[in-house]
Amino acid sequence: MSDPVSTTIDGSVATITLGQPALSIAVKEALRDALAAVATDQSVRAVILTGTGSTFCVGQDLAEHAANLASAPELSLNTVDEHYNPIVRSITSMPKPVIAAVNGTCVGAGFGFALACDLIVLSNEAKLGTAFTGIGLTCDSGLSWTLQRAVGLSRARRLVMLPMPFSAADAVTWGLAAELVEPSQVLSVATKLAVGLAAGPTAAYAESKALLDQAASSTLDQALDAEGPAQQRLGLTQDHQGAVTSFLAKEKPRFTGQ
Repeated sequence: MSDPVSTTIDGSVATITLGQPALSIAVKEALRDALAAVATDQSVRAVILTGTGSTFCVGQDLAEHAANLASAPELSLNTVDEHYNPIVRSITSMPKPVIAAVNGTCVGAGFGFALACDLIVLSNEAKLGTAFTGIGLTCDSGLSWTLQRAVGLSRARRLVMLPMPFSAADAVTWGLAAELVEPSQVLSVATKLAVGLAAGPTAAYAESKALLDQAASSTLDQALDAEGPAQQRLGLTQDHQGAVTSFLAKEKPRFTGQ
């Protein structure tokens, strides 16, 4: 059996790989800890989350879940607070871009993790779905929040209440991903994207992530009030000041995140 989760760092890009398709407690704990580690690693400026083989993530390990329900239900029933919520919060609050390289099947909490990421690179053979109501449960991993904002409330209701799988082509049509790539190219395309982002203004990315998340549930006035201080903070950075100088000199700016 492969490691639950592995992390590799190449330059300023960290790639976190789910080594097993289902989310056992071991996988969830390892993913939670790996995300927390790269979030605070100052050398890492972009993160990729991906799976192994033809599977990104199939969601909860139901065999383990069933065994725990029979013998120690608290191990399963506490998993939202202990694992899923910290994982999603780590992805969304991380002050650097996170890319989901969805190499294959992506359902349940795995789908929630992908939607929590900033960008998705999607295999054209991937099958996606919510799956929760199919086993008598409801959304977790932030899916009740992210899905309706991605596809609209009406379609989100349908996808959750009628948990049929849908195709990668549907995901692009609905705006969940921008484009499809061949399965063998998912990681390379995501890596190229991550390298480009890592060389960019990461402080601006962090502020932008925070603003977009806040604006999803705020008024226009609240959004305007948040944008001003964010611009003031960024206006004092070396990245901004250097980029303005480079622009005026017709040179390519160099961003350091400072």
